[in-house]
Amino acid sequence: MENKIAVVAIGGNSLIKDKNNVSVESQYEAARETTSHIADMIESGWTVAIGHGNGPQVGFILRRSEIAHKVEGMHEVPLDVCGSDSQGAIGYSLQQNLQNILRTRGIQKSVATVITQVRVDSEDQAFKNPSKPIGTFMDEEEAKERVKNLGWDVVEDSGRGYRRVVASPLPKEVVELASVKQLIAAGHIVITVGGGGIPVVMGENGLKGVAAVIDKDYASSLLAREINADLFLISTAVEKVALNFGKPDEKWLDRMTLSEVKAYLAEGTHFAKGSMAPKMQAIIWFLEAGGKQALITNPENIGRALKGETGTWIVQD
Repeated sequence: MENKIAVVAIGGNSLIKDKNNVSVESQYEAARETTSHIADMIESGWTVAIGHGNGPQVGFILRRSEIAHKVEGMHEVPLDVCGSDSQGAIGYSLQQNLQNILRTRGIQKSVATVITQVRVDSEDQAFKNPSKPIGTFMDEEEAKERVKNLGWDVVEDSGRGYRRVVASPLPKEVVELASVKQLIAAGHIVITVGGGGIPVVMGENGLKGVAAVIDKDYASSLLAREINADLFLISTAVEKVALNFGKPDEKWLDRMTLSEVKAYLAEGTHFAKGSMAPKMQAIIWFLEAGGKQALITNPENIGRALKGETGTWIVQD
């Protein structure tokens, strides 16, 4: 087990312990619970790179920005900067909790957060069809004002008002990859590609942030491929993956091969587009690039899953 590398992707919602209490303290407690399970991995010999979601947290940052703008006339925070803010705050919470847990267990491992940019293609088709809703609801008047003055794309949402939508392009390059690799090679635990990474494009004067959201599982998959990880682990809300989830013929899966998961995904009925389908696609890309194995389970069952007692394993044919 020694010196094996795992990329662990954890969802932003798993860092919210109680949806009725989203205080900083509550989020910190959720991070402590999540990192305790990752510490089990580290204690058993894994070197870990941690990717995480940031959807709820970026929503909070945007909301605070919008309120401050309306009430005090303060500047609004661009979406790429919201992403970097969330990377720093979530990274701080994860790394401090993990450092404390490892220290109490007598494990001499340092933990570092890398504020990570991820390059996307400015010609990605997603920019022509923005579909990822962000921020709060607006009335029609405000929505039209934002479109006119800020060039936002907005959509009407089921009679509840208007929301801004942005692109969700595919990740092409982890900009800070060399630094991440050096840290991992030295045995450090690295928190990186937070929220899918800060989306940037290459322009005439170098990198520039763009208003977009990168899928955190896609970015974590890219990272896992680039560092030749031995395991790509997606930590999510369910213990195992199911076919026909929530239906009478629901079937929980212990194991799938690459060809099987590709066939199930192609059928288009088993995995929801907004939840499990991107996870399956991220794993397919990892295995197609030569990755050995992937695992999906919930945080509290990571230890048991690594022992083969639960979770869904996806392996080469």
